Amino acid sequence: MDIQFVGAAQTVTGSMHVVRTEHATVLLDCGLFQGRRRESFEYNRRLRVPAREISAVVLSHAHIDHSGALPMLAKNGFDGLVYATPATRDLAALMLRDAAAIQQADARYLNKQSVREGREDELVEAIYGEEDVLDAISRFVSVPYHRSIPIADGVRLTFFDAGHVLGSAITVLDLEERGKKRRLVFTGDLGRAGRPILRDPEVPEGTDVLVTESTYGDRLHDGVDKMEDDLARVVTRTVARGGKVFIPSFALERAQEVIFALKKLRKAGQIPRVPVYVDSPLTVRITDVFKLHPECYDAEARELLRGTDTPFDFEDLEYIEDKERSKELGGEGSAIVISASGMCEAGRILHHLKNGVEDPRNTVLIVGYQAQHTLGRRLVERRARVRIFGVERERRADVVVLNGFSAHADQRDLVAYADACRSRGPAGTIALVHGEPQPQRVLADKMRERGHGTIVIPAPNDRLEIV
Repeated sequence: MDIQFVGAAQTVTGSMHVVRTEHATVLLDCGLFQGRRRESFEYNRRLRVPAREISAVVLSHAHIDHSGALPMLAKNGFDGLVYATPATRDLAALMLRDAAAIQQADARYLNKQSVREGREDELVEAIYGEEDVLDAISRFVSVPYHRSIPIADGVRLTFFDAGHVLGSAITVLDLEERGKKRRLVFTGDLGRAGRPILRDPEVPEGTDVLVTESTYGDRLHDGVDKMEDDLARVVTRTVARGGKVFIPSFALERAQEVIFALKKLRKAGQIPRVPVYVDSPLTVRITDVFKLHPECYDAEARELLRGTDTPFDFEDLEYIEDKERSKELGGEGSAIVISASGMCEAGRILHHLKNGVEDPRNTVLIVGYQAQHTLGRRLVERRARVRIFGVERERRADVVVLNGFSAHADQRDLVAYADACRSRGPAGTIALVHGEPQPQRVLADKMRERGHGTIVIPAPNDRLEIV
């Protein structure tokens, strides 16, 4: 038995890990790499796993860097099943169709660039299309939390709540080969305790090998109360100078969490009453899916649903799908605009930044991780000039980073989770994935200080024997 780390090895995108036993090959996640447009497109064009050899796919959650290559897998001959929680299945059905549209748009953009530069021999096709998405979606099997089922010869699957996004799961694989039994636990993206809307991450019993994310392995997040106070200060300060707050947000989870926080602040009178726009068709549809899955909520969010209130609606909040209505948001007057994509690489947020990044009254509020080589990372670095739609623009808008909104566990959470797995034992081997090398090294040192023994930081395509 071994596990091969194909994607999200010493990087934070493209989650893809292959578990092999004598009789089965199981793929944990099947995500797209995200970064520079051309670099990402070229990298993602080649599927890095043997599609026809895979017995089953287990999907931890619906984020595209974990699920976005599933249509490619289907396109390349995979004929097995994809196991996910019910909420993840519903979300993936939306997000994969949106990803196909982005692939088509990226191909058009790159081809236009190639023609303009006289490189007609470099024209490309979209990585996949709508039919490939439908093929992938047809293979989904919904598995509730805590229900153990066989998914391949000698492999049983159980999902536990990861507390990261709606439907996110910690994957537990019980493996048996020649009489030897081992339990592999894969966190996917691990959430944080005490977050709004969702429940806290769960800890399974009997972990032998723990494969855990490490995105924020070198830092600590602010608490929920400070996060909301900081949000209130940013909104109040920006409105006082007549500006707009632009919030690039992932359509799944981050947008809903920001909406929930704004609702609480409005209700408490901590922010001025200005229009709040959720300008992302995908976010609108995903928020509707949230309303269908209260089984994933924590006690506070469920309590709201028992009354006449909902976590995702309040006065002056408008959800926008229509493109023409979106264009009207560039007018005068203060407002809060939440729009995808979260790393500012596509979507309507680019139009809002194009119109607003040069106005010093405005604020760009960053509420999530920004990968290297993205516009979001360049904004976080507060560069004086940024390129939007191919044009260099002066960055005069204020940029504020609130890492407290991150749905990823921080260093304290990650170490505590490893400790908890060991206490329910033995968790003798820990592999760190989904993180950049520096945070991973810091986290590994912290874990060793806590007495954890075998800790590996696999490079792409490294294999770890499950002993």
